[in-house]
Amino acid sequence: QVQLVESGGGLVQAGGSLTLSCVVSGRAFSPYAMGWFRQAPGKEREFVATITWSSGSTHYADSVKGRFTISREYAKNTLYLYMNSLKPEDTGVYYCNLYDYWGQGTQVTVSS
Repeated sequence: QVQLVESGGGLVQAGGSLTLSCVVSGRAFSPYAMGWFRQAPGKEREFVATITWSSGSTHYADSVKGRFTISREYAKNTLYLYMNSLKPEDTGVYYCNLYDYWGQGTQVTVSS
């Protein structure tokens, strides 16, 4: 059984920054890739960013490109999302993803 636990969300003003973390536990860990998704109120869950675990190759949604950075830390089995220049439209619940596994989500609210 795999467990993903996100943290780091909160309330921030537009233009501010937040860092999200996702700790993976529960089994031998050697994923191909992990990612971040988000869901705004009344909307579908959408892709934010993904990273290939071994190479560190990244891919971003156009809406966050240049503002968000995804990274991973081997020793801590942890995935990060560094979010800068936040906008009100970045508001939502952010989830980390590994294959079919999802965390419980962490709320990010950006005020204008």
